[in-house]
Amino acid sequence: MSEHPYSQIECSPTQTDARLVDSVLLGELRQDGICDRALNGWRFLILAEIANFAALRRHLGKARSETLIVDFGARVREALPDARVVAVGREMLEIAFESGARLALDVAIAALEGAFESPFDIDGETHDIQPRLGGAAAAPHRDEVHLIEAAEQALAEARIERTPVALDVAGSTEAIDRAQLVRDLPVAIENEELFLQYQPKVHLRRQQITSVEALVRWNHPTRGLVLPSDFIPLAEETHDIVPLTLWTIRRSIEDQKILSRAGHDLRVFINISGVLLADAWFVRQACTLVEQSGAQLGFEITETSVIRDPESAIANLKVFAEIGIVIAIDDYGAGLSSLAYLKQLPARELKIDKLFVTQLTSSNRDPLIVRSTIDLAHALEMEVVAEGVETPAAMALLSVMGCDMIQGFLISRPINIDALIHFLDDGKALALATDVRAPFNRLATVWKRA
Repeated sequence: MSEHPYSQIECSPTQTDARLVDSVLLGELRQDGICDRALNGWRFLILAEIANFAALRRHLGKARSETLIVDFGARVREALPDARVVAVGREMLEIAFESGARLALDVAIAALEGAFESPFDIDGETHDIQPRLGGAAAAPHRDEVHLIEAAEQALAEARIERTPVALDVAGSTEAIDRAQLVRDLPVAIENEELFLQYQPKVHLRRQQITSVEALVRWNHPTRGLVLPSDFIPLAEETHDIVPLTLWTIRRSIEDQKILSRAGHDLRVFINISGVLLADAWFVRQACTLVEQSGAQLGFEITETSVIRDPESAIANLKVFAEIGIVIAIDDYGAGLSSLAYLKQLPARELKIDKLFVTQLTSSNRDPLIVRSTIDLAHALEMEVVAEGVETPAAMALLSVMGCDMIQGFLISRPINIDALIHFLDDGKALALATDVRAPFNRLATVWKRA
């Protein structure tokens, strides 16, 4: 079998590592060579693939799509000029570099995200090439195989999470890692190692951002960024989910005050684990925090969390609703969607799982499911949020279907409070929702049929 024509493409050899990153992170420009850094610092590998390759291939044709990796690699090299970039297929790159600081991986991923915000000119047409990024960091004593395995795992998780993922090569077995995280989490809560990022929701009819979802993150002092999928399940097992969620509520309340002072009056939604819905002490504490602060909060819960203990869960959700907390049903359609529970919940919002939204314009069945879900929610006097919206076409189709709100990377990825204020002040996201239905009148006539 002949070798892929781009399998040996590589950028110019690196002479230094990401020194600009080092100068920012460490306060000085280190002068040691790359060999010394490889021995004494962190080694990084990022796998970057073209997430929308199939769609581009359909539009551009087989021959042109085979060379997209060259355009992709050129943009990567512009963003990370000191990295070694190698094509490993028609839609994937390996990006390797070294640094003395673990945070360099997160900085590099952020740089790559920014680099692909601008569209590409491909044969006179404008196209977006959407990167999917999975990165791994390894201390010098870890071998290359473990680094590659961790990067592959990160990319696999990025496909599921639909957001860049960065992992550290574990220095021990998974069981020991889990045990260490269990010991570290209470300390992290106490020492403010946690932080929140916010993802906006845009109301299509009102053409305004009406709320944001708070997403908890953990910046571990030695492991770096720990994914929620790694520590939330552990917190539920150990019951650390109680102090973790109460911390999230307090932080959200304080951040909401910051937003208000900046002129942005937004409701903040918080994810509530199912194990908490039957915890009377947690319910009392959460209600006290909300009532004393006067905060405008929403709680997002999944249907499966209600099924654990329906009687207690529904009763406590009604308690939350009575003090003004908006209840939203999260990930609808991904689990056991039961009308028996749905009609009993005091919910005012229903969020359609991104599993259906991301395939909305390329599937025959998903639009039917989404349309019927929107009609059902409206019949139950709930507003509908579509999460995972990534393209203008999906947004337009959701709009003519009658979807009330959208959330996803088309509007904004999760960002910290300072970036959120800048984002809200800028107002560019709202331009996307302006007159979104105009180019899709034909779709409207199809999807609004009785």
